[in-house]
Amino acid sequence: MCGRYVISSSPDAIRATFGYGERPNFPPRYNVAPTQPIPVVRMVEGKRSFALMRWGFVPGWVKDPKSVSLMINARGESVNDRPAFRNAMRRRRCLIPADGFYDWRPGAPQRPYFVRAKSGAPLAFAGLWETWSGPNGEEVDTAAIVTTRANRTLAAIHERMPVIVAPEAFALWLDCAKVDAATAAALIAPAPEALLECYEVSPAVNRVANDSAELIAPAPAAAVPQDAQPATDATAAPAKRKKPDDQPSLF
Repeated sequence: MCGRYVISSSPDAIRATFGYGERPNFPPRYNVAPTQPIPVVRMVEGKRSFALMRWGFVPGWVKDPKSVSLMINARGESVNDRPAFRNAMRRRRCLIPADGFYDWRPGAPQRPYFVRAKSGAPLAFAGLWETWSGPNGEEVDTAAIVTTRANRTLAAIHERMPVIVAPEAFALWLDCAKVDAATAAALIAPAPEALLECYEVSPAVNRVANDSAELIAPAPAAAVPQDAQPATDATAAPAKRKKPDDQPSLF
């Protein structure tokens, strides 16, 4: 799963990576959490476009968002079948820029780890988006991160991970007009073992209010889980709750 992540690259670097025309300015964020606005890249009239959306997917047919569990993740194995996501998988796929994400290794207490590209380059999470329309005409764009089973690098920390889309596959995921959902679903797979590295970080990330570069510094005597790829240099868990990937069968 993915419950917190980082976007720290400059706006120009993100724009160069994702190829959208807008020139948004946004600060680095080291503890992006559910319900917050997040940068999203989608296709609009055949071109890549930047948008801000609420992290926490709400299907368009839901009358009251409070009546459904917060859906920050969508299980990749079932996005083409589950009512909450299948229309978005067909028509509203997006990319979510990131520089890494956090996950928590089970134990007492749970220990946070930061996961990033070995190269330090930005990552692209596969995402789905939807516009929820309220009874008074209000509209809210919402998004979820698509997840898959963890690769060997991360399996010692958690059984799930975000789907990471390679730059050469951006068009395949984004172009819903030319690429059907079944074809795009071929991208839903664990990241290559050589792509990522991870290391333990401070439990300060557990508190949403904390948001600084210190959060991604290796913890003192930082531990690397067995079978995981260690970090070569330095770069919350939210309170325990039902896993976002494990929604009721309706979704």
